[in-house]
Order: sequence, then C-alpha cells, then structure tokens
Amino acid sequence: MKLIVAVVQDKDAGRLVEALVQSGHRATKLASTGGFLKEGNTTLLVGAEDSQTDEVLGVIKRVCRSREQLVTPLSPVGGPVDSYVPYPVEVLVGGATVFLLNVERFEKY
Repeated sequence: MKLIVAVVQDKDAGRLVEALVQSGHRATKLASTGGFLKEGNTTLLVGAEDSQTDEVLGVIKRVCRSREQLVTPLSPVGGPVDSYVPYPVEVLVGGATVFLLNVERFEKY
C-alpha cells in the first residue's frame, strides 16, 4: 500500500478531489502554504493499493496543469529598499508535487 501526498495549487484542488472521487479514490484535503510564492496550496493525502498507484497518478497528471503567472517579488529583507524596483516576473505555477510513501500498516476504525 502507498500513501500519495500531492501538493497542488488551490485552483486545481477542487477539480482534483472530484476526479479522484469519480474514479473511486478517497482523499483527505489539507490547507497548506507554499514557501516560494507564499500562496495557498492544497495538500491531498490519498491511500492506494500498489495496483492503484498508477491510476491515481494519472488522475493527478490529467487535472493539475502548470501555467505561467505574473508575480511581483517581495522586497529584500534587511537590504537596501531604495534601489529595489519590484518588476513583475513570469513564473511557472501549478502542476503537482507528489510524494509516494510505503505504508507498512493501515487501520480504519
């Protein structure tokens, strides 16, 4: 058995949960915050048998797409602010960061 931990952008989370449920998988949804953009993310925990892992990963790949977004960088902490000009830059956001963990034991009460 595997525990699939998927960190996805909030914009993709609702559609991903729906797609997982429609394909017969359950997920636990946790609110999280990304360290790079300091924006809200969603972390999903999905338990799956080894034989179902590829199916779950396929749903995640299908729903969570990367896209470009304009972001204004934060001013440097402790640095000279007078020379800092915050020009928006395009960064790639979205997609999913997925961790697959082996589960030694699972119990449900």
